[in-house]
Amino acid sequence: MRHPLRLFPRAIRTAALIAAALLLPLTGSQVAAAADTPPGTGYWHTSGRQLLDAANRPVRIAGINWFGFETSNYVPHGLWSRDYKSMIEQMRSLGYNTIRLPYSDDIFKGTAPTSINYSGGMNSELQGLSSLQVMDRIVEQAGHVGMKVILDRHRPDSAGQSALWYTASVPETTWLANLKAVAGRYVGNDTVIGIDLHNEPHDPACWGCGDTTKDWRLAAQRGGNAILSVNPDLLAFVEGVQTFDGVSGWWGGNLMGAGRYPVELSVAHRVVYSAHDYATSVAQQPWFGDASFPDNMPGVWDKYWGYLFKQNIAPVWVGEFGTTLQSATDQKWLKALAAYLRPTGESGGDSFSWTFWSWNPNSGDTGGILKDDWTSVDTVKDGYLASVKAPGFGGGSVGGGGDTEAPGAPAGLTVTGVTSGSVSLSWTAATDDTGVTGYDIYRGSTKVGSASGTTYTDSGLTAGTAYTYTVRARDGAGNVSASSAPAQATTSGSGGSAGCTATYTVSGDWGNGFGADVTVTNTSAAAATSWRVTWTWAGSQKVTNMWNATYTQTGSAVSVTSTAYNGGLAAGAHTSFGFQGTPGSGGVPTVSCTLS
Repeated sequence: MRHPLRLFPRAIRTAALIAAALLLPLTGSQVAAAADTPPGTGYWHTSGRQLLDAANRPVRIAGINWFGFETSNYVPHGLWSRDYKSMIEQMRSLGYNTIRLPYSDDIFKGTAPTSINYSGGMNSELQGLSSLQVMDRIVEQAGHVGMKVILDRHRPDSAGQSALWYTASVPETTWLANLKAVAGRYVGNDTVIGIDLHNEPHDPACWGCGDTTKDWRLAAQRGGNAILSVNPDLLAFVEGVQTFDGVSGWWGGNLMGAGRYPVELSVAHRVVYSAHDYATSVAQQPWFGDASFPDNMPGVWDKYWGYLFKQNIAPVWVGEFGTTLQSATDQKWLKALAAYLRPTGESGGDSFSWTFWSWNPNSGDTGGILKDDWTSVDTVKDGYLASVKAPGFGGGSVGGGGDTEAPGAPAGLTVTGVTSGSVSLSWTAATDDTGVTGYDIYRGSTKVGSASGTTYTDSGLTAGTAYTYTVRARDGAGNVSASSAPAQATTSGSGGSAGCTATYTVSGDWGNGFGADVTVTNTSAAAATSWRVTWTWAGSQKVTNMWNATYTQTGSAVSVTSTAYNGGLAAGAHTSFGFQGTPGSGGVPTVSCTLS
């Protein structure tokens, strides 16, 4: 994002633009591929207005912007507070399936990231790495948890954004060379599905004017062909401009010229158009003061960028949109935009794609999904996005075909042995219409391993500690069973002792759900290696997802244990975790804490 824009459009013409999607039938080989892979697998391509995965199934980008590489920190922000893996896992747990990573060309100069916290083993894998090597780790972890990444050339240097794709100090030749370098860096790594060629072109940038020094459409063709020359599997994400035919809007948000002057690349089915759209917390626009607001907004969006999707010209990705949600106008705007983007439950992958601005709370214009502590979730803001999230990439099928039947839940999960540091498990093989290919083993809500057979040993545990396990079966199409009945085990030896406090605070309540944060403080005189927090609700509350900790819940009793990166607490130190849950009577519970 950035920086309020400034020239506003003329009177808005409402257009009723409705087009049916062209859904291509699967070939026999594609049906076979779809049966062997989960939705979203592989590199993606386009067909009309849809994004399709490697098996030709429609997919939806429903993600989040995590900025910082483009700043003088040369690394995503917040790693001064959190471990990068916990950040990414929290994104995934909230239902975001893609990360947009802004960067500047400075990182190709061998920059060293700053403001990373390495204490207590946090971010230990990043120590000593360059910015690009940190990017490698983030891409690796995103792929590990099943997310995709879009790289965003946000700025020519860390000093600030530029209207054009080049500046006096960063010429077009450097822009193209660095696009090729980063595209080549991830050849064969389908976690990175594409590159946003330049962030928010604005006046004097034009679209279709023919002046090669200002025509962003022609520059986008040069940039897109540059990345495809070294990595032909990538998508080229092309933002709009500010002004077309005298009509102005948000920086990067005006794609009115793309229908008349399309971006044409050397590899077909690789162009995705990207719009940016904001609320009054960024800048005022005339449509916010229209007497018909917010009913006028679909017509505004149709005019600037939505027509490309509705006329089946190309996929549209709203690469940035956000708000502080402080005003009623902004609240109405976000509600209207989420409806316009098409709920995943109704449209699946035949929808607009998006990445919300931003994950970071330190965006001065919008704030973030995270609150200022870099851990707690703004559950109200996140709740507006619930209907358009697509954690499984919102695929659905194209023309039918493929295995969609999940295996039965494994039965007979049994603890077959315990030591002071391990638990051994066995279970009965699950059944499936096409055959089970493996099992995933969970300790609480955390996946701790996989097995091809029906036994598993979980090691590295704490002595004298209770654990709860479940197992889920997978088939070749990526369908996953329901969880088995839980099995509980307590490792041998002496367990932890008291010496900590835990403070439970409700962070948000939106009627059909709530959020809470828990702060754990080591009150003993010695350092701890791990901690455990427990409580029992008086009502029917239930944890639905948790970050910075692992948990089990049996009935109303909840047991929470530390992770590898936040278990170590010096005397007097504190850490925190958070969760979302379903409501029930009973209020805030009494919380107990134990150190080990």
